[in-house]
Amino acid sequence: MDRYRCFGGFSLHGFVLLLAFVCIMVPRARGWSKEGHIMTCRIAQALLEPEAAEAVRNLLPHDVDGDLSALCVWPDQIRHWYRYRWTSPLHFIDTPDNACNFDYSRDCHDTHGLKNMCVAGAIQNFTSQLSHYTEGTSDRRYNMTEALLFLSHFMGDIHQPMHVGFTTDEGGNTIDLRWFRHKSNLHHVWDREILLQALKDYYDKDMELLLQDIQGNITDGIWSDDVTSWQHCDDHHSCVNKYATESINIACKWGYKDVEAGDTLTDDYFLPRLPVVEKRIAQGGVRLAAILNRVFSSQETQVGDEASRSST
Repeated sequence: MDRYRCFGGFSLHGFVLLLAFVCIMVPRARGWSKEGHIMTCRIAQALLEPEAAEAVRNLLPHDVDGDLSALCVWPDQIRHWYRYRWTSPLHFIDTPDNACNFDYSRDCHDTHGLKNMCVAGAIQNFTSQLSHYTEGTSDRRYNMTEALLFLSHFMGDIHQPMHVGFTTDEGGNTIDLRWFRHKSNLHHVWDREILLQALKDYYDKDMELLLQDIQGNITDGIWSDDVTSWQHCDDHHSCVNKYATESINIACKWGYKDVEAGDTLTDDYFLPRLPVVEKRIAQGGVRLAAILNRVFSSQETQVGDEASRSST
């Protein structure tokens, strides 16, 4: 797991310079679409408690003015750079074809069989790294800024159902089809096509309006009674297992079902699945906020210290 150390000696100033170069040189990336990742992070940041909000502001480069969503696509943008190529398998999970379930010990590895190298393992690791934040700046093992950005991005990825897809078709990437009148593939339909179609059809291409609808459903709308259960987490391992299991179940029920290569997908596919996509973005944002509120809480650190003393 040493490769997860996130280049602890890399300064925030150096990160800002790298960020500027990325924004100039790298084309916009896939994942959830940029819109999906931005909305996930905006939802999360709006739900942060004061301690967590301050920690996030302190960790972000000054030029983004405290806006986490400005950097939520960064892990996609740098994943193929030599320095960060090791992060590429951390964006997804490949599960056995048609099994429609997730087993951490079976599925969380890269193509070389290296364990924990998947999005579920990454979330656990970067959450653990951020838990050291309240110990102060003396711990130089980890780059906390990078850990924050990776965690925020991967919480979006694990909630995109096709990021926990089948092995042979690479999460739908090799299932070529048409989305209305243009060529696409099943993975990209869930990454971006559904969201872009919604923005075009219902929101005058204004992401802010869609985000307002999703946030309204979280605070006092159709999901308001579910938020507490979404936030609940006994331990990191069981929670990421739950997130991944939800995604593969949705991928089987809503993603792959009745789709074959060469199909043309239109409103019959789009309309029932749009609420699913919106809910997954909402869940990703709510759960990201819950994690950040826990790891950046001084009370959480005190509880952990007391637990350590009681076990000795």
